Amino acid sequence: MAHMNPYLNFNGQCAQAFEFYKSVLGGEFTQPGIMRMKDAPPNEEYPLDPKDADLVMHVALPVGSNILMGSDCPPSWGSVEQGTASNISLTTADEAETKRIFDGLADGGKVAMPLGPTFWSPMFGMLTDKFGIQWMVGMEHKQQ
Repeated sequence: MAHMNPYLNFNGQCAQAFEFYKSVLGGEFTQPGIMRMKDAPPNEEYPLDPKDADLVMHVALPVGSNILMGSDCPPSWGSVEQGTASNISLTTADEAETKRIFDGLADGGKVAMPLGPTFWSPMFGMLTDKFGIQWMVGMEHKQQ
């Protein structure tokens, strides 16, 4: 069974926003805590601009049985505006479910990042569906 979590994007204020959310909602960030862009392995296809090193790459705050997640968008990706400030993050259990859901949501929409392996997921992709809703679809990483 798939589960969904809200994913919020910011223009450099993600850490401050999530510290605020934590103070209001309680709880602790999931491990490893606030991950910065500089914490990602080097990527020749998407080199890190040193000005973006301290931006938040990912943070997750459990809220009840859900998780509120977020990141900053580097200026080179464009600024966050109404309509792009959030994504629905959908985590799936296996490859077949991941592909089925991703392909279904992509039908009539626009794929931003095709499904493929990443350092955090065996299969991950991003898209905007035909209604303008942004989705991140990723397969659960199972520890060996």
